Amino acid sequence: MAKKPNEFQSIGDAVRQMLGTFRIESKFDEATLVASWERLVGGPIAKRTRKVYIKDKVLFVEFKSPSMKNDFLLHKGHVLDVFQKEFGREVVKDIIIL
Repeated sequence: MAKKPNEFQSIGDAVRQMLGTFRIESKFDEATLVASWERLVGGPIAKRTRKVYIKDKVLFVEFKSPSMKNDFLLHKGHVLDVFQKEFGREVVKDIIIL
């Protein structure tokens, strides 16, 4: 819906509209999700993470140690819920531990 010249739009709405126009909204959401890894999982887990990336709506995570990988597997469902609540189910559908 187009705005009249004298109506104002929030910066967030304007950015979302621009991202939608250029069809890069999903890439922006993916980059934001990866950048939010430490905030959402916490410092101790983030410090033990070697690599985080998203491809085809699947979040791939590589840990520095096998014990951290095993510990994370126990909480994978909860972490997926946290990410889906924050970004929506259409941005991330699963987490794969490498």
